[in-house]
Amino acid sequence: MSAEVGPDAADRIRALSGEIIGLLAAGGGTLAVAESLTGGLLAAALTSVPGASAVFRGGVVAYATDLKAALLGVPSGLLERHGAVHPAVAEAMAEGARHRLGASAGAATTGVAGPDPSDGQPVGTVYIAVSAAGGTTARRLALSGDRQQIRQATVEASLSLLIAMLREDNI
Repeated sequence: MSAEVGPDAADRIRALSGEIIGLLAAGGGTLAVAESLTGGLLAAALTSVPGASAVFRGGVVAYATDLKAALLGVPSGLLERHGAVHPAVAEAMAEGARHRLGASAGAATTGVAGPDPSDGQPVGTVYIAVSAAGGTTARRLALSGDRQQIRQATVEASLSLLIAMLREDNI
């Protein structure tokens, strides 16, 4: 999947963020995020929407692997076995954000934005996850492009997955 950054991508991210805030507000839901490779971009996209403060609980940027365990409750054994770039890690991050920040939904991003491979994974390998009362879902993304393009495409994919989950769970 090729990643793109530009006015069209920025417009899509704004529209998706607005839809998420609207869905959460209409359904009485709240959201928390846990980010690694996106470094706060997901939270920034969501909080750029007027009215976000009514539904956005907060976020944790756990860039270092040990912080994923300490702050989000990702099992240390899981991190030792698979590294930080793994679907189960993304799921645990989303669940950790949801539970530790007291939200009805959680979202997470982890992966390799480059320029070098990490945890034995090539650049562009990304896992995103969302968690709500109905369960937790992770998706693998295989992105191409530069570091910024990969990070922006991860935000867009995370927002799209969140919308699907919010619609499914009627939050």
